Amino acid sequence: MADALDHYLTWRLYRAELDIELDFADAQLDEPSLTANAPRLEAALDALHRIEGGAVANVDEGRMVGHYWLRDPERAPDPAIAAAIHASWRQIEAFAAGVRDGQILADDGRPFTGAILVGIGGSALGPQLLEAALTARDSGPGFSLRVLDNTDPAGIADLLAETGTLAQTLILVVSKSGSTVETRNGMLELRAACARQALEFPRRAIAITCEGSALDQLAEREGWLARFPMWDWVGGRTSVLSPVGLLPAALLGHDWRGLLRGAAAMDQWGRVRPARRNPAALLAWLWYQQGSGHGLRDMVILPYKDRLSLMSRYLQQLVMESLGKRLDRQGREVWQGLAVYGNKGSTDQHAYVQQLRDGLHNFFAVFVRVLRDLDGHVTGPGMVEVEPQVSSGDCLDGFYQGTRAALAERGRASVTLVLRHVDAAAVGALIALFERAVGIYAELIDVNAYHQPGVEAGKQAAKGVLALQAAVLAAMPAGPGGKTARELAEALGADPVAVWQVLRHLATNGRVSVDSLVDPSTALFARAT
Repeated sequence: MADALDHYLTWRLYRAELDIELDFADAQLDEPSLTANAPRLEAALDALHRIEGGAVANVDEGRMVGHYWLRDPERAPDPAIAAAIHASWRQIEAFAAGVRDGQILADDGRPFTGAILVGIGGSALGPQLLEAALTARDSGPGFSLRVLDNTDPAGIADLLAETGTLAQTLILVVSKSGSTVETRNGMLELRAACARQALEFPRRAIAITCEGSALDQLAEREGWLARFPMWDWVGGRTSVLSPVGLLPAALLGHDWRGLLRGAAAMDQWGRVRPARRNPAALLAWLWYQQGSGHGLRDMVILPYKDRLSLMSRYLQQLVMESLGKRLDRQGREVWQGLAVYGNKGSTDQHAYVQQLRDGLHNFFAVFVRVLRDLDGHVTGPGMVEVEPQVSSGDCLDGFYQGTRAALAERGRASVTLVLRHVDAAAVGALIALFERAVGIYAELIDVNAYHQPGVEAGKQAAKGVLALQAAVLAAMPAGPGGKTARELAEALGADPVAVWQVLRHLATNGRVSVDSLVDPSTALFARAT
């Protein structure tokens, strides 16, 4: 027993300021390996220090990467950057107070009671994580946040049906460049919905974007209700502690400054030397060791708290978009990445723990344990006993401990992040921990964590599909008869399968006529009449 306690204490990192523990006792780390690789980890910390100091980190675009400055502006290399961050905080505070206190009113003179955020990727996942983690305790009465994060017409229709009238609804349009297709489409759909309801779109519209972007120019030209800044040194997946996440949090009444305090405190912990005592460095080394430096094992995120159930979705983008790279920084093909998936405990017990314990050994687990059962206060003597002297929270924690032990028995590695409770500071700290771990791991495998050429390739391919659709529609005959996909493809010099895929979508939605969609080789298409 004493040996087990000594082992736990050896691999325990704890920060009293945050009241957060990282328990690496079951992580299968070893001192000889850490000692041998200490110079690599220290070099990675040096690189992160240079990035925080303003070194050009995204060489593709020749720009700095400064999401760390969002919670500690004085670390920014330019006083103008620090001043801009502080100004954004004042703007957020004043605007949210005006909305919540009834000083900023809808055009009918009534208070705003909710918001729709239009964004995608980090512009949506970050605000969604904060809303899910913090709303139940902090939210003011009646104010709600909905997120339009796709260009799916059915999803948009569902959101509009749930919202009903937009008269008391703010519309937050979030796009760093102002040209993101999905966000543009969502904005146009909501603009059309406002028109149908005889509402003025600009009177409730807010832009969160880079100064001078297409979106910023549109908002200025039309006189939108407000404009909030984004900066080119903040990537979408690390933007949650900018106005992207902080403005929705403030509107909901969250302790958004607590988010910043928690993240700043974790950053301080993440600068500790040596790397052996640094939580982000040790987490990154776990990823490296478990995946043999090549992401050969997936990371399974298992938070044992409903409010953190979106963590896996948030971390999927942060980790996979940052680390999934074909080329390293020397231009060599390396095909790097780290797959992330997850579910909440104890749902995991009834979903995939069976495979985690008895199936493929292609993963390691990251548990998040929350000690306080009811966030904000201690469970009193009136707790429900589901068994003698056992509460629902006891059962949940028992499932965490049991699952961890069951995995350890099979040689499956895990680390546990232990929080006292879920509050804004704890959530900010979790965000900062994983951001720093991503940066350190990227240094270990020598990839650029701050660009995403694969995403751009997909966007360009999508533009090609839409260009093909326009050409197909222009070449399509009118009247009876029609042409097959092969005939249209030959006329255009295009791939017949690609033409068929375009045509079947158009025909299914009544935009072209077709005799039958059963046989791709014989279906006849014509302009709809």
